[in-house]
Amino acid sequence: MIGGTGFLGSAIVRELARRPASADCCFTLPTRRREKAKHLLVLPTVRVVDADVHDPATLARLMAGQDAVISLVGILKGGEGEPYGKGFARAHVELPRKIAAAAKAAGVRRVLHVSALKAAADAPSGYLRSKAAGEATLRDAGLDLTLFRPSVIFGRGDSFLTLFARMAMIAPFFPLAGAEARFQPVWVEDVAAAVADSLSRSDSIGARYDLCGPTQYSLRQLVSYAASVSGHPRAVIGLPHGIAWLQAWAMEFIPNGPMTRDNIRSMQVASVCDAGCALPFGRKATPLESVAPMYLRN
Repeated sequence: MIGGTGFLGSAIVRELARRPASADCCFTLPTRRREKAKHLLVLPTVRVVDADVHDPATLARLMAGQDAVISLVGILKGGEGEPYGKGFARAHVELPRKIAAAAKAAGVRRVLHVSALKAAADAPSGYLRSKAAGEATLRDAGLDLTLFRPSVIFGRGDSFLTLFARMAMIAPFFPLAGAEARFQPVWVEDVAAAVADSLSRSDSIGARYDLCGPTQYSLRQLVSYAASVSGHPRAVIGLPHGIAWLQAWAMEFIPNGPMTRDNIRSMQVASVCDAGCALPFGRKATPLESVAPMYLRN
């Protein structure tokens, strides 16, 4: 599982580990920071290995003897450039290309890949364009591929609602770029279940699943909700585009800054499912309001 020690990957590993059909399986999780995977070492079906997945020779060794590959690597900050920044190219395009080559060489046909909702070659942001290019690379490889395109993912340990809740503890108000941008957040456990289901379903081969929760929100509504539920209600002030652009540009010089210019471009496209609430295999999406208070109030 490439990227299996992160927020979504950890949820998928836990979901697979608790399924009876996986009792005799072993899930290999490569990571360059083993100390960040300690929470997964207690699972008997998990093997965490130190590895650089960007190295083709290392990928080839990891693929040996595997039945399937789950590809989860994604970054939100990849720099500026055309058609996308170098960071996006490395994580979203070059890595899927290396994964496809290593899988084919090892005879591993089954690949599950998590991309992003509204990824497209003509999207306004490098993030979305690079995600589309990664999808195309995997499709062109002729693998037994399943694609997942979630909207923003929420859940305990997320970097979305949790970030706003923490900021509300110290900020007297929120000057917000892209305040009216639209999202349809999906619970991390619902995404994990969809990915796990697909591993055992041949009808998911060749399919692309857009994953959304039951409700659409503006970014303003989500920020206000996270702040209120955390016990620190704050006013949210939408910024004009020009000021928002300058704010994002300035934040790019801050390590782990919360916003970039490319993030603003991404928000020009509504991250919502065209068909409304969408989960595969008859699953019902979990409302944000039934989950978020349990971790935002902690």
